[in-house]
Amino acid sequence: MSPPQPSPQSPPSAFASAGVLCLLIMLVHIAISGGRVAVTLTALQLGRSTLEVGVLIAVFALLPMLCSVKAGRLIDAIGPYKPMRASAIMVIVGALVPFAWQSLPSLMIAAVLVGTGHMTFQIAVQRQMGQSVGEERLRNFSWLSLSMATSGLVGPLIAGLSIDHFGHRTVFALLALSPMLCLFGVTRMRRYLVASHIKAAASEVKRSVTDLLASRSLRRVFVANMLLSSAWDTHGFVVPIFGVSAGLSATTIGLVLATFASATIVIRLALPFIQRHVRPWQLINGALVAAGLNFLLYPFFSQVWILMSMSFALGLALGSTQPGILALLQHHAPPGRAGEAFGLRMALINGCQVTLPLAFGALGAVMGGVMPLFWITAAALGAGRWFTRDAEIADQSAPASRPPTAPPHL
Repeated sequence: MSPPQPSPQSPPSAFASAGVLCLLIMLVHIAISGGRVAVTLTALQLGRSTLEVGVLIAVFALLPMLCSVKAGRLIDAIGPYKPMRASAIMVIVGALVPFAWQSLPSLMIAAVLVGTGHMTFQIAVQRQMGQSVGEERLRNFSWLSLSMATSGLVGPLIAGLSIDHFGHRTVFALLALSPMLCLFGVTRMRRYLVASHIKAAASEVKRSVTDLLASRSLRRVFVANMLLSSAWDTHGFVVPIFGVSAGLSATTIGLVLATFASATIVIRLALPFIQRHVRPWQLINGALVAAGLNFLLYPFFSQVWILMSMSFALGLALGSTQPGILALLQHHAPPGRAGEAFGLRMALINGCQVTLPLAFGALGAVMGGVMPLFWITAAALGAGRWFTRDAEIADQSAPASRPPTAPPHL
């Protein structure tokens, strides 16, 4: 049955609001995905060292790593509207600072504001999308993941073309346009976002992250998510280094990475159909095994078509898991603490984004190459599959959905 059509005075339907939220997160994600490229290339154009560039990129994830749990708690407590509005403003200001002032400090400010604003906005959207139940929740998270995969391709493309045609200053003004549109959209959704919020009864109780980690079901989700996210980041980090050592050109390396990105879009287009027949933990455990085998075999090949095929297969595996992980977090989170659970997930992901390049760079220097890094990642994924070995059985015996934590019209 199609969702009811809203009257001019009523909030939008659940289906319509989910579509708008996907569009809004795309607009914010374009700013950060393009901003990373713009900040990197602008810093190099200013004559900054690779170390300074690395610090700039780490700053995008550093503050979100430290603040995402508190951001999730705040969203649980006061609802999504004000945090989403403030986040959009932060991203706009962060994008405009380097437009007005081209320097290393301005790029640092941009990285802090854009990274933190995107983190808070993403947690708010994930929490809002998760207030649906059953197949609708999985569908919403699938479209959310597809939206971010698409904007992850569009943002860098906009940044690269803008720098080539308009310069390193103008690119930041162009990147500020998408969060400006997002701010307008958030303002138009104010009544819906305010009406959808229910202050949880547990919000007045003192809470700790250890409460979430004490849940075995949540621990398994966090571990699987951290390993799969790390595999995603590791692929982007080690493939360029491996490609250079194998004598591949920069264009070829970019093609291999683009093949991975295209696979994530393909699988997320197919996920609404796949999820009718496959439960979340089946997808997650399958991805852990497939990705582990991929990393185990990857460094044995240098033929471009094989590397592209393996990159595509890895993109299919890793791209299939995010909607299920988000749905499981919403399902197992204590009442009124879904935002905090999403915040902890973001903290773990950003922690990996900060530490993995540094750790793998040091290990690569000690071990004399990146080949052992592929195998370390494969071993970690295999250990993760062992850790979650009984999660699929528990998932099959669990009810399809928990009682909704949102009003019936959501």
